[in-house]
Amino acid sequence: MYRVGIVGCGGIAQVHAQVLRELPDTELTACADVKKEKAAQLSEKYGCRAYASMEEMLEKEKLDAVHLCTPHYLHAPMALYAAEKGLAVFTEKPPIISREQWTVLEEAARKAPLGVCFQNRYNPNVQKAAELIQSGEWGRPLGARAFVTWQRDQAYYAGSGWRGAWDTEGGGALINQAIHTLDLLVFLLGRPSGSQTFMANRHLQNVIQVEDTVEARLTLGGVPALLYATNAYAANAPVLLEVQLEKAALRLEDGEMEIRAGESNQRLSFPMDQALGKGYWGNGHLACIRDFYRCLSSGAPYMNRLDAVRDTAMLLMDMYDQGRRFLTAAQR
Repeated sequence: MYRVGIVGCGGIAQVHAQVLRELPDTELTACADVKKEKAAQLSEKYGCRAYASMEEMLEKEKLDAVHLCTPHYLHAPMALYAAEKGLAVFTEKPPIISREQWTVLEEAARKAPLGVCFQNRYNPNVQKAAELIQSGEWGRPLGARAFVTWQRDQAYYAGSGWRGAWDTEGGGALINQAIHTLDLLVFLLGRPSGSQTFMANRHLQNVIQVEDTVEARLTLGGVPALLYATNAYAANAPVLLEVQLEKAALRLEDGEMEIRAGESNQRLSFPMDQALGKGYWGNGHLACIRDFYRCLSSGAPYMNRLDAVRDTAMLLMDMYDQGRRFLTAAQR
């Protein structure tokens, strides 16, 4: 039985708490948040002890692992702090907001097991797509395209003390909302070798520092991949991702997959775990966290270990190096 603590008690922490309650080998023992009332609410709901800081929680509790559900800029330093105390670390995305933070995470991963919550890798349709691509049944990949069209308004940013700022969120639509889709493109196609990225602020000028829209042409596994993501849509629509193979196109949307080969369309539906939190996030949290603890127990390599997400993290940094210039020029 793994005794687990959650750091950061906002919306995504509720998802982690639900999963930890469902798993037979985990016990949510404690939670911590600098806003003590949030920790108290989660404590009351899930029957764990509440603390005002991670430091206090780790001093007073004997834990085996921590889940980091804190603002982006805190993931890396908190991971190192916990790892130095011998605790396994499971961190929400993004793993980093700078290349310097990647060095911090590498140090943490040398001291203790570390996993990243890229839960959509575990979606059944994604797993099936990866299987078909690897099999070569429909030929080799020729390219891919992906669309993330969600809605985030001024109230969303006003309700947070850290979103919308470079120093604390690290970016906007790409690093927060579209990062899972970017990761899936890398996961399905392979190593990045080039990127051309444009960023803009379409509807939140003078509200946030960061981008609400990103458009990119990437080279992944030697083939082109297009990504369009925006927070300026009217609703939170299902993500669409399509991989073009030599003999067919694999179209993934809302937990299903369609195989389009000539005039033949085959639609596949998959059994899905219960959606925890917002449905358009995906349904992979349970499988992702369950596998983290399975790997801790067995010693097997975790699919979302640090070195397995490096390509996504470094591509993310490259895209901000390019795209931020356009945003900064437009704001002058």
